[in-house]
Amino acid sequence: MAPTDPDSASRPAPRLLGVVVGTLNAIGDRLLGLLGHIGDLMLLFTSATKWFARGFTDRKVRKGNSALITQIVRVGVRSIFIVSLVSGCVGLILALQLAPPLDGFGQRDLVANIVGVAVLRELGPLIGAIVLTGFAGASIAAEIGTMVVSEEVEALQAHALNPVRFLVVPRVFATIVSMTALGVIASLVSILSAMAVSVLVLDIPVTTYIDNTLNQAKLVDFLTGTMKATVFGALIGLIACGNGLKVTGGAAGVGNATTGTVVQSVVAIVIADLVFTAIFYALKLV
Repeated sequence: MAPTDPDSASRPAPRLLGVVVGTLNAIGDRLLGLLGHIGDLMLLFTSATKWFARGFTDRKVRKGNSALITQIVRVGVRSIFIVSLVSGCVGLILALQLAPPLDGFGQRDLVANIVGVAVLRELGPLIGAIVLTGFAGASIAAEIGTMVVSEEVEALQAHALNPVRFLVVPRVFATIVSMTALGVIASLVSILSAMAVSVLVLDIPVTTYIDNTLNQAKLVDFLTGTMKATVFGALIGLIACGNGLKVTGGAAGVGNATTGTVVQSVVAIVIADLVFTAIFYALKLV
């Protein structure tokens, strides 16, 4: 019988070691790719900001007001109905879900307090951003991606026209302006819909509901929610434009960019919301 190595039992199997190494390599590649993507988005935002600022400081650079207004109408104005619909439903759901637990404490009137703070700080901007991601973010990525595939972006560069200035700037700043306004609209619609169901179904006097909302919700709640909405808009615009400009592989690449934009935007929005909440908690603003 061949002698056995006494240390062989303590050595990891080569196959298991290969699996571990392969897993670590895959994780490292994904992490490096994520960091590279974030860096590209930061560079894109820096370039877009420079071009936007030059429109006010350099007479040779046109502001492109007509393109910006066109994108605001397309991204923001046309999203008002769907954002209002979703926000209104959320307001109704909140009021109806909060009433039974509060009844156990004899505090049904506090529905107004909870809804007001939750919507202004959190749900209004978050709902508006998620809806805008599906409504406009995917559309922007698909549009720019199609322009890349059809070589329209190369045509711009051949005519010495910067794609960031003509394609990215109006779309990014349109999503920022639109998301800021949509966040306010979403919060207002949610509060009004919750008030309507509270008055008509839950028998809470309208004056009591309004007084409780005004006593509980402060200006800081509105400002922090608006700040979140502005950042969410910047994330949606940057991710959509960045993915659109990176499209390769024809129609399949456009589809992948569209899907990736929605997924990445939602994840980025939730993470940014978490970061904001942690900062506001540390500053005692919540």
